[in-house]
Amino acid sequence: MPATPPLPLLKRVPPGAWTGVPWTYGTLLAIHAFFHLPFMATDPFPPAPDGWVLIASGSVLAPAGCALLRRHPLPALGLLLAGTYAVTLGLSGLTLSLIHYVAIDIALGWIAASSDRRRSLTALVLAIAVLPVYQLTRTGLGRPLVALYNTGRGDWQSWSALALSAVVAWLIGNSVRQNRAYTERLTTQAATQAVTAERLRIAREMHDTVAHSIGIIALQAGAAARVTTTQPEAAREAMRAVETEGRETLAGLRRMLVALRAADETPVLPAGLGDVDRLAATTTAAGVRVDVRRRGEPRQLPPDIDLSAFRIIQESVTNVVRHAGTRACRVTLDYRDDELALEVTDDGRGHGTVTDTGFGLAGMRERVALLHGEFTAAPRPEGGFRVAARLPVPTAAVAR
Repeated sequence: MPATPPLPLLKRVPPGAWTGVPWTYGTLLAIHAFFHLPFMATDPFPPAPDGWVLIASGSVLAPAGCALLRRHPLPALGLLLAGTYAVTLGLSGLTLSLIHYVAIDIALGWIAASSDRRRSLTALVLAIAVLPVYQLTRTGLGRPLVALYNTGRGDWQSWSALALSAVVAWLIGNSVRQNRAYTERLTTQAATQAVTAERLRIAREMHDTVAHSIGIIALQAGAAARVTTTQPEAAREAMRAVETEGRETLAGLRRMLVALRAADETPVLPAGLGDVDRLAATTTAAGVRVDVRRRGEPRQLPPDIDLSAFRIIQESVTNVVRHAGTRACRVTLDYRDDELALEVTDDGRGHGTVTDTGFGLAGMRERVALLHGEFTAAPRPEGGFRVAARLPVPTAAVAR
């Protein structure tokens, strides 16, 4: 079995890293501005009481939230928000920085992509409420709420932009989650259909392989039972035929099981039109004469057509042996330019609809339908039963 391919590089990076890198960068940039370090054109913010305590606390809480994002999404988002609040308050920021909010959006998008709808909507509400809650914390809960949007410059515009970015991040994450779920449903459906198709194929092969042989064995065993006392030599001959047919059936089942187990190899098809004469000889020896007629120029056919044509003939002859009540049938193979036409007719009772298991004609119709051919099976007006199929042959196979 081939080894599982490694994940792409971007998927190997944990979500906490995607969130922690921009948050750390935003924090360093804010500290850079706060202390009026070189290459900064802005004026320093007024220092906040116990600013270092808040900065240190936030620098612990936010990375802890990033580390817990995969296992505990909502608590991790809460720690990230609390750490962002603490750092921003410690640096006397009027509002959350855009880079800090990018980290929050990344966490929100990941939660929406990996969690259920209820949890992701809760995360969206927290992300949208982050700026008003920060302003309430900064200005004091005693101040009227209407003053919230008059504190500092552009608070309302900042909140609108950040809220919009949070909604976009949630929509992207939710879309990823829905696409993943849809892909999983398609994969499951395809796997179920593949299993069903394989079961049907195995059922057809098992039925076609065993049904004919069991019919011959039953016919020979019945003949042996009738002449055991009067013709012991004929009875022994019939029982030897039963033994031979049983061994061939067992060998065919073994070949099928080997082919099914060889998942990494191309299985060898167990039969084809080259075995029609052997089928006719075996059935004739059992007491039902099979007359094989060929028209056109016989040629090598694609394996699926070759096997299906043989199975249709085999099943039709089996029906004749078990149900028709006649001593002879005719098999006609017509190799045409762009198709193979086959026909099996008898002069029996005309009851050759299905075998006892009920899979005879159904299996034949399925085989022909898979090859986009035509299939008919019905009693003949003059008596007996007729099975006919036309299997189109691909142009490439005709050219060969």
